[in-house]
Amino acid sequence: LTLLASPANSMDNTEGNEIELHGDEEIIEVIDLNEAEPGPDDLADDLEDVDFEDTGNANDDDEGWETEDEMEAEAEQDDSDVTFSKHTGSVFCVSLDPATNSLAVTGGEDDKAYVWRVDDGEVVLECSGHKDSVTCAVFSHDSSMVASGDMSGMIKVWKIETKEEIWSFEVGDLEWLEWHPCAPVLLAGTDDGSVWMWKIPAGDCKTFQSPACQATSGKVLPDGKRAVVGYEDGTVRVWDLKQGNTIHVIKGQDGHQGSLTCLACNKDGSLILTGSVVLSKGSKDEEETNSVESVGFCNILPLIAVAYLDGTLAIYDLSTQVLRHRCQHEAGIVHLQWEESSSVVSTCSLDGALRLWDARSGNIVSEYRGHTAEILDFTINREASFAITASGDNQAKVFCLQRPDR
Repeated sequence: LTLLASPANSMDNTEGNEIELHGDEEIIEVIDLNEAEPGPDDLADDLEDVDFEDTGNANDDDEGWETEDEMEAEAEQDDSDVTFSKHTGSVFCVSLDPATNSLAVTGGEDDKAYVWRVDDGEVVLECSGHKDSVTCAVFSHDSSMVASGDMSGMIKVWKIETKEEIWSFEVGDLEWLEWHPCAPVLLAGTDDGSVWMWKIPAGDCKTFQSPACQATSGKVLPDGKRAVVGYEDGTVRVWDLKQGNTIHVIKGQDGHQGSLTCLACNKDGSLILTGSVVLSKGSKDEEETNSVESVGFCNILPLIAVAYLDGTLAIYDLSTQVLRHRCQHEAGIVHLQWEESSSVVSTCSLDGALRLWDARSGNIVSEYRGHTAEILDFTINREASFAITASGDNQAKVFCLQRPDR
């Protein structure tokens, strides 16, 4: 277990001049505060030489002091390379086109989704006609189509090449939307517990019914034959997409007690990782105390990452099921994503920062800022050379990820 926050008592060492070190900390510079500290008399002597009458040039007043503008500029640090600001409300979701990673799609509170070029932010397609906030927007496996879904359940599919709407359908309140990994098939989960599957653009439809509670999260497994779905009552179901029946149900003692919030699978689909709301025990009315907001598998090492609303990023060793590192954030984490071929995991949080962590050491690799509100979603390209963030400040931003080892 590695705690990144320095213990409060590490500075309270009063015996001798020893300095306590924790773990692998490195001393950059030791400054002796006692030796050169001026006393009140010294300060009084210095002040005697000051001519209080001579105000000098009024323009010199700010010399050596930070002006308000400079302080604001510091607060408005922007590490991004491209800013997309066409949305007129919060930006809730962002996805990259899987074929080329050159197009992004964002959905927002302004009831619109936009497809735009990553390199310059130029709009390629405006997806309009929604009745509510667009909370889901995803490209098909071959990047030929994009699907956008709003909170009320209106789903639209657009052909990128012709910029035409080719299909639309209305379901109950939408929870999630996902394309099949290798076919023009779209899946959606709704507030009433239904999971829908359509062939696009023909519209052939199949539904997977379950108890009347939200289908909160879902994912098609890599084999393309099964989907795993998490529900509000804490159950997890694995569905056979062709037959339409459940293959596995995890519930009760084996399942979650709180509502499912997120899920992920490893590269070959042999393992599924699920996260839920954490309930406090002991009280009659069990209260939500924390929740798992995002989970993911590392592709190259047996590690998993779990992101919590209380700001904790936990890294576990999969083979021993031991907590390796706890990386603390100052604000709640919204989403995490592992790089495709490294042990770096990225997080976005409610403080508006994107952070990259080395899961082997638990140390932060880099931090990127530029948003003036919380980051609500982000994604990273295959090469891990850039990230795109979506924020409550009505903007999406592209950050080039500089890494010393690249």
